[in-house]
Amino acid sequence: MNALPLDGYFWRKLARFGARGPEWFARFAPPFVGVAMCAVAPTHRRTIARNLQRVRGRRGPVRDAFDVARTFATYASCLTEVLAGAGAETRKPEALVWGELHVDDALADGRGAVFATAHTAGWEAVGPILWRDRGLRVLVAAARERDPAARAIQDQARREQGLLFTFVGDDPLSGLPLFRHLRQRGVVAIQIDRVPAGARGRRVSMFGGHARVPEGPLRLASITGAPILPIFTSRTGHRRYEVVVRAPVRVGRRASNSELDAAAQAIADGLQQFVLAHPTQWFHFREE
Repeated sequence: MNALPLDGYFWRKLARFGARGPEWFARFAPPFVGVAMCAVAPTHRRTIARNLQRVRGRRGPVRDAFDVARTFATYASCLTEVLAGAGAETRKPEALVWGELHVDDALADGRGAVFATAHTAGWEAVGPILWRDRGLRVLVAAARERDPAARAIQDQARREQGLLFTFVGDDPLSGLPLFRHLRQRGVVAIQIDRVPAGARGRRVSMFGGHARVPEGPLRLASITGAPILPIFTSRTGHRRYEVVVRAPVRVGRRASNSELDAAAQAIADGLQQFVLAHPTQWFHFREE
């Protein structure tokens, strides 16, 4: 059991406090807090250890323990940078984008796009900057968090950055705003490395075994004709990130099960390639 859940109010409040402090504090304190999180969260610590072994095999007890702690430290730094908001005194994130032409390719269809991303380092911190630079209207689809107090902190940070977001998964009609947004040639961003409770998933091959990706983004793309654009971020330093964009995945309007499976596998392949390159920047703290 974990005494303090990583997505709970305590850690969010602490990260928010650090984010509003001096720049040197926001830069150097979060990694130490992340190591403390690692120490008091044995369930999540074991989950991360298993994920790392699944991704890149065993590296020995010392290296494995170091990489687990590094994952927590990076998570704490990213959480702090997200919760810093977008005030005038806050240093803006910097991002190097690889594969930006794929964005132009996807948007050329004139049907909007589905950004398929994951729980990797820095997405919510750097995403709004890139979207504003390109003039994109992005609606983030998020699962409603269990802790209302923690959710309030996260939602406030999103609003300060000018993010549009909607909660999906807890109501059959919750997906309607996504359809409307795509019909207006907007962009919908969805994390595909977890299948929400009660949602349907597609089985894929990853890291020599099997996993699932949510079926919702595939159905959304099939109905609207919007291409799916796998896009993942990694943190390279204090408020510095890299963004990797892969080629669009297009799903037919009347896609068969085999076509949906192929699209799901293409998305999973993009995630796998990214995680293999950045194993300690995948915040997959929950067992499927």
